[in-house]
Amino acid sequence: MREFVEFVARTLVEQPDRVQVREIESDRLELRVDRSDVGRVIGRKGRTAQAMRTLLRAMVPERAEGREPELEIAAHTESDAE
Repeated sequence: MREFVEFVARTLVEQPDRVQVREIESDRLELRVDRSDVGRVIGRKGRTAQAMRTLLRAMVPERAEGREPELEIAAHTESDAE
């Protein structure tokens, strides 16, 4: 799941070296991109982000507890300097 999100995000952004995906829980991911690329990942009216979330749900088999994978999108902050 993590690798998929990272691959898709890197193809969308202008600064692929700033893409980071972190697994918060087994079904929850955080995607961080450069501030200038947040709009590209979210897309118009959130369509790109929603498409990524839909594909994540399709990739993960139904779970007994009924939890679906979550994707949070955030921009790097100044304190995230590499």
